[in-house]
Amino acid sequence: MRITRLVATLSALPLIAALSLWGTSGAGAAGPGYVALGDSYSAGVGAGGTIAASGECRRSTRAYPELWAAAAAPASFAFTACDGATTVDVLNGQLGSLRSATGLVSITVGGDDAGFAQVMATCALSADLLCVQRVDRARGFVRDSLPGLLDTVYSAIRARAPHARVVVLGYPRFYQRGGGCLAGLGEAKRTAIDAGIDQLDSVIADRAAAHGFAFGDVRGVFAAHEICGQDPWLHSVTLPVGDSYHPTAAGQSHGYLPVFTAVAG
Repeated sequence: MRITRLVATLSALPLIAALSLWGTSGAGAAGPGYVALGDSYSAGVGAGGTIAASGECRRSTRAYPELWAAAAAPASFAFTACDGATTVDVLNGQLGSLRSATGLVSITVGGDDAGFAQVMATCALSADLLCVQRVDRARGFVRDSLPGLLDTVYSAIRARAPHARVVVLGYPRFYQRGGGCLAGLGEAKRTAIDAGIDQLDSVIADRAAAHGFAFGDVRGVFAAHEICGQDPWLHSVTLPVGDSYHPTAAGQSHGYLPVFTAVAG
């Protein structure tokens, strides 16, 4: 999820274990074509290793799609995920690589539609009440408007890749709750933000299932590795600020990759 407004305002398993779940060393074990769609969580923003040619999309060599493709050696690999992508952005700019022969598709999308960058900007700079109100507004959008937007995207994916296994991945909770935390947000804000993410994941999982897609829930593997945990796999506010609230390299390789690997099979 892009943190553009916040920038302006503020001026799990090791890789080798994940690969064993897929059951291939990746050396010459070409499978069907793979297309990786979605927003910054699929692009790998915050993990380092940014691919210069990807420009403002900020795709990373450390993102779970790159890691999986390097190991599984699919017959073809198209990486179109982009920082800040909404459902409309996916529809208008990311589906061109899908083919009738595409065998595997991954996607994270919905967080930018819900305005979580603006939510985090509000919660970082405002009192508890304003933070909770902004989260509630985002939750209303997720409940009332996001399902139809997801349905449109998922239907378009299925129309272009009718035989593909489609894996829809969710988002991790941002905060470990309870106890002290140096990340700057109190318990009320952390609780509200995590509840908003839970609702977002619930809606995404529901619409994915309605289209016959698999859902990869990353919240369990990120447990104890959220912000305020002893070994966080998510950035808090950091530099560059656009990396804030995104998975680190460990979050991609130890969090998203093993979940995707397990569900992709």
